Amino acid sequence: MEERGCAVDTPASRPVARKNKSYGRSCVEAPSYFWQTPGQLTVLKLPTTRGAAKSQIITDKVDPEHIALLLRNEWKLSYVTPLHCFRHNQLSSYAKHLSSFIVAEKQQGVAVEVGMDAGFKVTFTTVPGLAESDVDAETVFIQIQSKPVFAAADAVKVVWRGWLTCVNGDPEYLRSLPADFVSLPLFFTNGPESLTTLVKSWFGRTFDANFGSLPLNSSTLNWLAALWTGCHPTCNIRYLKLAWRLQSQPVLDISYTVNPQDAWELWNSIHTPESADDQIGEKEVQAFMNGLETHFFRHFKIHLSAGRLLTVSTSLGSAHHDGKIKIGNSEYITTLLTLLTEYALFKMPT
Repeated sequence: MEERGCAVDTPASRPVARKNKSYGRSCVEAPSYFWQTPGQLTVLKLPTTRGAAKSQIITDKVDPEHIALLLRNEWKLSYVTPLHCFRHNQLSSYAKHLSSFIVAEKQQGVAVEVGMDAGFKVTFTTVPGLAESDVDAETVFIQIQSKPVFAAADAVKVVWRGWLTCVNGDPEYLRSLPADFVSLPLFFTNGPESLTTLVKSWFGRTFDANFGSLPLNSSTLNWLAALWTGCHPTCNIRYLKLAWRLQSQPVLDISYTVNPQDAWELWNSIHTPESADDQIGEKEVQAFMNGLETHFFRHFKIHLSAGRLLTVSTSLGSAHHDGKIKIGNSEYITTLLTLLTEYALFKMPT
């Protein structure tokens, strides 16, 4: 990736720049004014139409080991605002700084859930091939290993993993960013929450970035249910499982498993082959969910629409409203990451 400069004007009217510890920036830099320049960036809206999910052999362009890691774990989602002066050609330096930061915080009494005597090794790696357009920044994979001080060499184990990615990000928005900012809005992690908190803190101090949780609302879960169901003819989804919670007295949790062929036939009756350019509309998605809810009401006289959709699951993956995902099939990773990138960009503060 082409290196970007980080020259920032510092007129006297600006606040005094802070100086970071050795594990952060290596020089005094002016604070970012990215969020104090309203009106310069494209206003983002969630799209009302999306392309149907398309299968692709992702391992033809992405390291199979990275894909295996994506499939093996459950991930907790967050959004992250654009990173100021982040450079892909300085990842080894970032790894050293983050490692030093974790050790320093631990020495100050911050609890880290991997053993009190553990040492840490951090690695940052670029993951080529996930970017889908020329304005998507390359994905970055972060891994933290722990090793007890007096342990044997083979005692080292991975205790935390994280990904910063942007797949099919809104091109108008990405081009409107100031030159010194890189957008990798989707952050997903696997590991102790204490380490996640430290990683977010370091990124915030080093790149003036803000993080936020990324719960998946009912609309996003509805889209996943429809997109995954649409894959059934080419990749057997095996099942469609949905879970709702109704705030009744007592609270009622409902699990609803639909035969995949029945789900496909319902979807095919709504999204017909004549649909233009294989685009899926929001109204089609809502009609699909209404059809499932109507069938359930016919049998159990319960209005699922009165509750909250919590979980959508097929063999292609699962997603939970609290922002947890599990990817079950590599062929549709791009579809999933595109949807989540759109949602992460939308949820960022403006």
